[in-house]
Amino acid sequence: MDIKNKSITSRDEDFAQWYTDVCKKAELMDYSSVKGFIIYRPYGYAIWEQIQNYLDKEFKKTGHENVYMPTVIPESLMQKEKDHVEGFAPECLIADIGGGQPIQDKLIIRPTSECLFTEHYAKIINSYRDLPKLYNQWCSVVRWEKTTRPFLRGAEFLWQEGHTMHATEQEARQETLRMLEIYDKCGKDLLAIPFVKGRKTEKEKFAGALETYSIEALMHDGKALQSGTTHYFGDGFAKAFGVQFLDKDGKIKNPHQTSWGVSTRLLGAIIMVHGDDNGLVLPPFVAPIQIAIVPIKMNEPGVLQKARELQKNLESAGFRVKLDDSDKTPGWKFSEYEMKGVPIRIEVGPKDLAANTCMIAKRNDGTKERYSLDNLEETIGKLFKQIHQEMYNAALNNLLNNIHEGHTLEEVEQIVNKGGYAKMMWCGKQSCEDKIKELTNATARCIPFDQISFQDTCPVCGDKSKYLVLFAKAY
Repeated sequence: MDIKNKSITSRDEDFAQWYTDVCKKAELMDYSSVKGFIIYRPYGYAIWEQIQNYLDKEFKKTGHENVYMPTVIPESLMQKEKDHVEGFAPECLIADIGGGQPIQDKLIIRPTSECLFTEHYAKIINSYRDLPKLYNQWCSVVRWEKTTRPFLRGAEFLWQEGHTMHATEQEARQETLRMLEIYDKCGKDLLAIPFVKGRKTEKEKFAGALETYSIEALMHDGKALQSGTTHYFGDGFAKAFGVQFLDKDGKIKNPHQTSWGVSTRLLGAIIMVHGDDNGLVLPPFVAPIQIAIVPIKMNEPGVLQKARELQKNLESAGFRVKLDDSDKTPGWKFSEYEMKGVPIRIEVGPKDLAANTCMIAKRNDGTKERYSLDNLEETIGKLFKQIHQEMYNAALNNLLNNIHEGHTLEEVEQIVNKGGYAKMMWCGKQSCEDKIKELTNATARCIPFDQISFQDTCPVCGDKSKYLVLFAKAY
């Protein structure tokens, strides 16, 4: 951009402070009186609504139905799945008083809802004809985090959690990977974020799952962000909660279960992947305001009238438009919409009226160009596709340029300390995984689906390598 926004810290000077500045100055959120519980301001919530709208349509295309489960889980219910309760116990917020009286079976504010869904499925699944059950809910969950940061890690966050039951292992495994593909598609089509996809290591998988898969995004500062996960549970939960069905062969069986979710972490990903020193840079299809119209010399005859006409025509074409006819200066408005990351700004003034043109500024690269007002809707549509692709390509280049092979433990350490992914051949032992974390504070982000071996031995212990794995420091 031409002029650095002085109200926010530079990314390269202090990335963490830059992130906080953008969250606040772009009016995405505010802090509440309880640590870790944030207020989603209208602009931030509107971005989440666009993500919701996209994913909800994709879920329903694949036969999923929305439901809503209770906010609380009886402690006795949570105890039924040992690995699950042990995994979440340190993060649970528990209520033990209700109406001034002690609650005998304490109530856990849901950190996730596997227990609730599985208890319900035990009541409604009896036959193979009842399967599959493809449910999803949009809600908030509470995890009592010690260190919090807006959108990335909060004591409470918004998300969707899908929970499904299937007659066979094959169907459940297919569901787990199908939902991962929907998340990946959301990155490509809506967020302009390229994800790395793969399976989590045993150490990093979800509590109670047999397998966990994730999409990982790379931030501007070289740290990874787990942006969504899908889980295959097998029939463990079903056995623990007594979910059974009579199959076609006349035998009683336990169904196979999955769960999957993305959260408002995706807002953090958008901010940190695309943002710059002037604030947010929003991909056009997720932006709450796609076009800001700024009249120049709007008191002169015809200017405001033309701006309103443009707004009406563009809104009729399906675009999300804001006409700023306030008495603030054009310079102030330019800075405001840059901070908010609005993809396109249209400037129209007396000279434009005379020439039947307008000036269009692209937020992602700051370029400005004059366009005819004829067929403007078509022009904007093409520009949105162009901007989205430019943003995706920039993020993809950043990703590809920051994946490096680590042939020795020293190389792995250097790569992750510099920032980015260390691509490493691994023996599969947790002790080697732990050693890397001990030395670098980096974790195994995923075992990518594309397993092309480049080394026969693990650089940590020297044993035969089994997997290609990506390590990185992460949020």
